[in-house]
Amino acid sequence: MPLWLATQPLVLASKSEIRGKLLAAAGLRFEIRPAQIDERAEEAKAGVSDPSAAARMLARVKAEAVSADNPGKLVLGADQTLARGGLRFSKPANRIEATEQLRALRGRTHELHSALALVRDGALQFACVDTARLTMRDFSDQFLEDYLDMAGDAALASVGAYQLEGIGVHLFERVDGDYFTILGLPLMPLLQFLRQNDYAGG
Repeated sequence: MPLWLATQPLVLASKSEIRGKLLAAAGLRFEIRPAQIDERAEEAKAGVSDPSAAARMLARVKAEAVSADNPGKLVLGADQTLARGGLRFSKPANRIEATEQLRALRGRTHELHSALALVRDGALQFACVDTARLTMRDFSDQFLEDYLDMAGDAALASVGAYQLEGIGVHLFERVDGDYFTILGLPLMPLLQFLRQNDYAGG
């Protein structure tokens, strides 16, 4: 039985390389159409401050934006926010910001909120948010600099200046939560929805 049953491929409204790899590894047929939205402007317009709610709202906005140009297709939007208590973090723009983020996170626990939204013809079909808690080691300043040297530009590609699937794992002493959620896509709820609605077999 094929894993993807729909006549048209899933549309991923994200340019995230890791999300694409997760869908491909799961055997889903999809195409990539990144959403072109101003995330900060959308947050301000919606008046959302809670990081979990912000992730859910942004995932939906991305899916809706791409759905408008892809009639009849199921569009997957996704977003992830990082918070430490009341502090929100965004992708670092440069090494200085990456250093500041890692100093603020080391020795402490933070939360990653990963959301997805599925939209077809502008109508929301499914949405969910999952949260993981990660605790960084109290590493030295020297280790921080060595890590950034090794990570290079990859440290600027993700909020928090790390990628757990790479050398960023060395920053942590404890991880509580679903691995796929940490990577930015709650894959299990997604697959369950697809199976229950005859998009995927299994």
